[in-house]
Amino acid sequence: MIVGSISEDKNVESRIAITPDVVKKYKSLGLEINLSKDYASHLGINEDDYKVEGANILVSDEDVIKKSDVLLQMNILSDENLNKLKENQYLIGVLNPYLNEKKLKEITSKNINCFSLELLPRITRAQSMDILSSQANLAGYKAVVDSFAYFQKAIPMMMTAAGTISAAKVLVVGAGVAGLQAIATAKRMGAIVFATDVRLASKEQVESLGGKFLIVEGAENLETEGGYAKETSDDFKKRQEELLKETLKKIDIVICTALIPGKKAPIIIKKDMIAVMQNGSVIYDLAASQGGNSELTKVNEIIDSNGVKIMGEANILNKLPVSASNLFAKNMFNFVNNLYDKEKKNFEINLEDEIIEKTMVK
Repeated sequence: MIVGSISEDKNVESRIAITPDVVKKYKSLGLEINLSKDYASHLGINEDDYKVEGANILVSDEDVIKKSDVLLQMNILSDENLNKLKENQYLIGVLNPYLNEKKLKEITSKNINCFSLELLPRITRAQSMDILSSQANLAGYKAVVDSFAYFQKAIPMMMTAAGTISAAKVLVVGAGVAGLQAIATAKRMGAIVFATDVRLASKEQVESLGGKFLIVEGAENLETEGGYAKETSDDFKKRQEELLKETLKKIDIVICTALIPGKKAPIIIKKDMIAVMQNGSVIYDLAASQGGNSELTKVNEIIDSNGVKIMGEANILNKLPVSASNLFAKNMFNFVNNLYDKEKKNFEINLEDEIIEKTMVK
């Protein structure tokens, strides 16, 4: 059986699905690896790094698609390459089935097996495959580093003979994986950190990292069985807005990370809240690609609203592509390893396995 991967559109995606380190892992299962020419050259990884581990470098993307049983990608293929897929092939990656519903229905109707790893269930056995967690960890870290670099004051408290500089105050909106990493990173750099989330279970995690959890009065735990945030009621939103508006008057940097799977990102930071923030404050919106948590967020733009800078990256992990690829490639291998029947030396779709059943696009 042959596992392949072709180059992503480098204008929008720098990460890769197979690194040299994981090639040997696939080879240990008895799988062959096909990669397209210059697959990871933009990351400083040359073809010899792959060849020495036993990977095959093919001339074109078309060759890789044609000669592979399984394709591993970061994102869904282009329309042109989707049309080249053949019956009984496997396509595994971050396929975004909510956004690409029509495309995926077309290819699954041709008996092409599609698995989208952002649909993984939050169970212990799936943790090593959890691409959302591995990528969100890096995103939370990088959002803090970038926003601090843009902020024009020192972050930690500094006591000098000339006087004292107060520590920067950071608010993290959404205390999932990205948010918790943002809290930890901001604390390590000396900031005073506050956080808010609709899931009350996050309170203990936030406080364990040294952050102060902001609780909406009369809040209930808005968490799904899968551990994700639920959409909030209008009454909750109103009370949350009042709390945030008062809090934002003293906040220097806001890191937005709140997302609801399969839906537009909830708008949490409204225009009137931004209006009360101090001149020179920064909002870094990690939810920008799904609409943003800030009402003024624009993808890949820095908006100035009365001295408050609002930043929204389409893909912040393009700034950490080597680290992100290393983690993503290991997540992918662990998923493939679970899908591969080592005795039959074939890929088996066992729908009694919750991991396979939940991630398969039907």
